[in-house]
Amino acid sequence: MAPPTSSAVTLHINGEKYTLTVDHRTTLLDALRERLDLTGTKKGCDQGQCGACTVLLDGRRSVACLQLAVAAEGREITTIEGVADGDRLHPVQQAFLDLDGYQCGYCTPGQICSAVAVIEEHAAGWPSAVTEDVRPEAGAPALTADEIRERMSGNLCRCGAYAQIVRAVARAAENVTDEVKEPVA
Repeated sequence: MAPPTSSAVTLHINGEKYTLTVDHRTTLLDALRERLDLTGTKKGCDQGQCGACTVLLDGRRSVACLQLAVAAEGREITTIEGVADGDRLHPVQQAFLDLDGYQCGYCTPGQICSAVAVIEEHAAGWPSAVTEDVRPEAGAPALTADEIRERMSGNLCRCGAYAQIVRAVARAAENVTDEVKEPVA
């Protein structure tokens, strides 16, 4: 007897649990868009090269077109629909709006999810390929335009809004840092 080709999985997405039966070959992207109607995550190249489908898995960036839905079971998944805090936009979302970090908007959900993770990675002191001093005692490098470009390089924008995207990520990084410093009322 052949083994089953589908399984029931429970996905934790944006703070909600969804249980569905999926073919073992179903990507997380297809499960999000076609089965759960979470269409903010975009299908671009379907080969992991453009970043349009970037989501956060346990807080880390992942291209959903290369992630199998069954392999995402038990992990915390955040899509663009879950980045905001209710009606309050995430600082990255607000910066993209304020600084026109989008044009047609197709890549924007993936850019925003990636930028959220980039800011967290930088704050944690993770070096990038352009970080000059990667010694742990050197601390986090300055979040320069070159650092942002390198860290966001997995996300393509066919409209060419890169200058605004870099500015938006820099602004959001400042605002996230300011929010962390503010005392909670």
